[in-house]
Amino acid sequence: MIYFRLIWSYLKIGLFGFGGGYAMLSLIEREIVEPGWITEQMFTDIVAISQMTPGPIGINSATYIGYVAPMQAGFSSPVYGILGSLLCTFVVVLPSFLLVAYTSHLIQRHRDSVVVRGIFKGLRPVVIGLIASAALLLMNSENFGDTPREATISTIIAVVALTLVLRFKTHPILVIVLSGVAGFFLYY
Repeated sequence: MIYFRLIWSYLKIGLFGFGGGYAMLSLIEREIVEPGWITEQMFTDIVAISQMTPGPIGINSATYIGYVAPMQAGFSSPVYGILGSLLCTFVVVLPSFLLVAYTSHLIQRHRDSVVVRGIFKGLRPVVIGLIASAALLLMNSENFGDTPREATISTIIAVVALTLVLRFKTHPILVIVLSGVAGFFLYY
């Protein structure tokens, strides 16, 4: 039963997750955390792990959640987790693959069409809204701390990191490393 629910959830996420992995985060949270398959803390950890590993965050999180959800449902063998990982990864990619394969030649043929240009202009604000929703979703106590001191430190690190990337064009990998070092010294 857990596999059918995972397939259905990730089919919806794959179909409606326009804008990439960060835009998918609010959908993933609604489909996976709200039913209680994983906790909010686990979701935050999955997002962090998915950002650190190579590949798209939506696919990485689907693989990880597909592995963890059967374990949370009571299946103890890793085989069930591997099957869940394979199913979730396949299902989250399938709608995009089919849509791109089907529509790529149509878009090429009609790229100068007013209708096609209008559709893409209409999708842009939606994608920005979904990414903003993901940013707001990640602004929780799991990411910013439970105490006012931790929240203040986390906010300062976030503002400095954002400033380094946007204002000073610092490479994101360097910002990640510096943030990790700062967090180590400031929290411990």
